[in-house]
Parts: sequence; structure tokens; C-alpha cells
Amino acid sequence: PLRERRNHHTKKTPHYSDGIQFTTFNPETDLVDWEKPLLWQVGHLREKYDEWVHQPVDRPIRLFQSDLVEWCSKTSWYIVLAVWAPVIVYLTWYCLTELARGDTRLFASFTTEYSIPVSSLVFFPLFLVGTLVWSLMEYGIHRYIFHMNPPASNYFLITLHFMLHGQHHKVSWGLRLPSTAPVWFFPPVPASFVIIPLYLILQVVLPPVLGLSLFVGGLFGYVAYDMTHYYLHYGSPSKGSYLAWLKSYHVRHHFEHQKSGFGITSTLWDRPFNTLIPEDALKNY
Repeated sequence: PLRERRNHHTKKTPHYSDGIQFTTFNPETDLVDWEKPLLWQVGHLREKYDEWVHQPVDRPIRLFQSDLVEWCSKTSWYIVLAVWAPVIVYLTWYCLTELARGDTRLFASFTTEYSIPVSSLVFFPLFLVGTLVWSLMEYGIHRYIFHMNPPASNYFLITLHFMLHGQHHKVSWGLRLPSTAPVWFFPPVPASFVIIPLYLILQVVLPPVLGLSLFVGGLFGYVAYDMTHYYLHYGSPSKGSYLAWLKSYHVRHHFEHQKSGFGITSTLWDRPFNTLIPEDALKNY
């Protein structure tokens, strides 16, 4: 069954999907064996890895031999939303409730006489700052970690890169076998390994409820990023809309400008860091 599903997606000539041209693909001459899980193969490509991973193909992909490990390593968009949206709603309510009590004061750990009371309205600018901080993290992670160029001699870094992001560029519009989950969503459990330490850091650096307000904004930004990213790949935005333009921008990043266009939810940080994709390279999709 696995072989049949893969053969169904085999392409021997260039082809198009929604106006997007994928790389010519022949499983008999490709550098990896697509009948086997790919994760442990890619590290052996060495100096050929970077070119290979940036030649997108339109087919499903499997990383692990074990069905259980494969299942645990992926998730669907609605799982991300179902797990984190209630957390955001609850923490927003908690922050507003705590701030409304009037017990939160700045500099209270240093002095009680000159400490400054904090209004409950401060939650909203902190939430926005948290969202903005996430957008910078989104850009930085995408540019410097997801698009790192692992040394050809380092099997571990090549394998790690492919697991984190390389698979997403190789099968940009593909799915993870044996189900239909997209290739890039982080399941809630591994995502929490990053989210929880950030929460703990903010709790130490700032008064707890203020750090939590900042954290909620960042968590909202993360979920918005995941949902936007999914929509840019599988949604059909109205022609002429901002999302249609953003979809075109992201398509160019995948197929022509892999070293620029690192913003997903916006181009906010591509502009000051000079990684904006030229306007004349954009097309409607």
C-alpha cells in the first residue's frame, strides 16, 4: 500500500500544481530511496544535500520506519489550534483578573515606598509586544536555524536540518505518510519543550503576571503563524487580497528565493534586515 501511494505521486516530467512548477522527479535516479524512510538517508548526501533539498517534488514523504514514531512526529492544524487556543484564552482571562485586583506593582522587590502600581490595561500593550517579539523570533528561527547550511561532513546536522525544515522545502505542498498531515507542524509535545522554557524565563525576568501577559502574546503569535503558514500552502485567498500577495511571496521563497523572504505572517522583519523578495519576482497564485 505504501509503495502504491508513492508510485501514484511519481512524476517523470515537469508538472504544475496551482501554477507552481515542481522539479522533474524520477525515483529510479533520485539520490535517496523513496521506498524507505528518508530521515536516516539524507545525511549521506553530504555536499549534494543543499541542492537536493531545494529541488521541490510533489509527493508524500515518510521520515521514520516505525508507524508509532511517525505518528508522534506530526500533527494536523486543528490539533495545534485545539491545544493552544484554550491555553491562550485561559491565560488572557487569568492575567486580566490578576491585574484588576490592583496588587501588581513595578519595582516592589526593590522598594515598597516607590513601587509603581500597574493598571489592568497594561495587559494589551504587553500582549502586542509579545506578538511582536514572536514575529522577530519567527524570522530569526526561519533564517538562521531552518535555513542554516549544515556542513557537508556533518551527518547529524544535515539530518537535524532535514527533520526541522528541509523536509518542508523538499515536499513543500506534500503530506506525511501514512496519514494526511502537513510536513511542518510541530506537535504540541515537542513544541512545549521550547514554549515552557520561554514561559519560565519571563516569569523570572518580570513580575509574574506581566511576564505572563507578554508570554500570552507570544503564544498567540506562534499559533497565528502556524495557521497562516498552513493557509498559505493549502488555502485559496481572494485574488488581490493581502493573503493572496503573501501566498505569492511565500511561494517565491520556496521555489526561487530560498535565501530571502523569511517572513511568514508578514514581511515586517524582511525589510530592515534586507531579505525582502523583489516585487518584480512576485506572481499571483
